[in-house]
Amino acid sequence: MSDPCPPNPQNYPTDCDVLAAMREKAANRSAALPYSPQLLARAEKIRLLLLDVDGVLTDGRLWYGASGEEAKSFHTQDGFGLRLLQQLGIDTGVITARQSPMVTRRAKELKMRFALQNSRDKLQAWQKILAETGLKPFQVAYMGDDWLDLPLLSRAGLAIAPANAAPEVAEIVHYQTPRPGGFGAARDACDLLVAASGRDAELLQRYKSAQNPTD
Repeated sequence: MSDPCPPNPQNYPTDCDVLAAMREKAANRSAALPYSPQLLARAEKIRLLLLDVDGVLTDGRLWYGASGEEAKSFHTQDGFGLRLLQQLGIDTGVITARQSPMVTRRAKELKMRFALQNSRDKLQAWQKILAETGLKPFQVAYMGDDWLDLPLLSRAGLAIAPANAAPEVAEIVHYQTPRPGGFGAARDACDLLVAASGRDAELLQRYKSAQNPTD
């Protein structure tokens, strides 16, 4: 196979050399990851990632102050992973049975396309999103952790659960993340989609070169 980079008379690596080396490292890293070819094939088709909130983007615990105010804790790595997906043209959103101003704020910060709250009937919310986007179920990934998520997980082209999901959820999903909800589980899901895109080395190089315009 011919060298993809042109001959370099200099003693230092060119941008092409650096990117080629990073692609090779990414390929070696991907080979070591627990992603089967079948899983990557599913993930490659995804154009929208939808997530539950409590137990997925948070650890599932609800914090109440003395005055009754509610608080939630979000993981910054999850947020960064969702931003990476947007750079790949993959939309993001949440469907949650609860209503919270913190979720509204977080979804706005992360420029999520969808933030459907108070959705006790998650299937209805799912159908609304499909109708609005024109996407087919095989193009949508959903990540949930408990029984309320089962109707969507059973329909999604890529069903994902955090490490601490209910057993009935874990047994039907295509991928269970190494980390639990609220502690980087959503980032694990994003990493799968980034790896499936084949553009992980390209994205990493943007940040190493400080050429990424979004952060």
